[in-house]
Amino acid sequence: MATRWGICSVGKISHDLSAALRTLVPEDHKIVAVASRDLQRAEEFAKRHKIPRAYGSYEELAQDPDIDVVYIGTIHPQHFNTGKLFVNAQKNVLIEKPLGMNLRQVQELITAAQEKKVFLMEAVWARFFPAYAEVRRLLKQGVVGDVQMVRAEFGLPVSHVRRMSDSKLGGGGLVDLGIYPLQFAFMVFKGEKPESIHASGHCLETGVDDTAVVVLKFSGNRLAVCTCSISMKLVSDAVIVGTKGTIKLPHHMWCPTELEVNGKEMHFPLPETDLPLNYVHSAGLQYEGEEVRRCLLKGLKESAEMPWAHSILLTETLDEARRQMGVIYDQDKL
Repeated sequence: MATRWGICSVGKISHDLSAALRTLVPEDHKIVAVASRDLQRAEEFAKRHKIPRAYGSYEELAQDPDIDVVYIGTIHPQHFNTGKLFVNAQKNVLIEKPLGMNLRQVQELITAAQEKKVFLMEAVWARFFPAYAEVRRLLKQGVVGDVQMVRAEFGLPVSHVRRMSDSKLGGGGLVDLGIYPLQFAFMVFKGEKPESIHASGHCLETGVDDTAVVVLKFSGNRLAVCTCSISMKLVSDAVIVGTKGTIKLPHHMWCPTELEVNGKEMHFPLPETDLPLNYVHSAGLQYEGEEVRRCLLKGLKESAEMPWAHSILLTETLDEARRQMGVIYDQDKL
């Protein structure tokens, strides 16, 4: 039986996820409903993606009995309230990253999911790319020996985009782009909590961070250096340095199709979609869709590859980095 998806919001990322899901076997995945606060936009989205039901409110989607999981692609500050809406309606939920604007919100969402006994996952799509799976396999095999250092960066000149620079829209490089280098480091170090966090950089006049460098020190003097920027185009690569060699994601570290392992190249081609996409490599959103289905079929409430503990660790680190840089959201004042 197909996993029946509901799509909450009709923005660019929801379009790309919907297009990516359509590349999968239709007997496994079916988008059955979409919701927007603007019914006309929901109907237009439904027509484009051949979705049978369109709703003009999120509440209507939450009450639809024929949905297995809801994808939430709203803007950052809405993730918490929309997430709570669907969790409380006993819907399984995939929430676009960041899971919440701060640790309090993330913990409350996880607690609600536990109480309602539903699946909840932060949509860190990078974790499910075949290249990431290969990195985990190589590390487990000890191909590069003991990991001593991780360096990862992600930067794009997008500060002119309002949602990236407006504090009230959850803007800033850390929560939007910096989350990817950080999650990569935590994946490599197996969810270990760092002994220290040092963040430095500069902010825009709007109060959000523009460019940041976060240095994490782990036990045994192991380090991770994570850089993000919404004003500069960085190489956006990632490197794992071990006692016996290196693993490199040469570009697109947040959605990689290539690896270099001790100088040897590996390639992981993406599937093709029948609709144009908004974001680079976003056909790879299908991989997180497959992970959601796998978890639901097994009756799991969280993914082993992106568990709640990692979402908590990510949020704790982002909160501390923001604190050190003086970035405060409205949600922090509650």
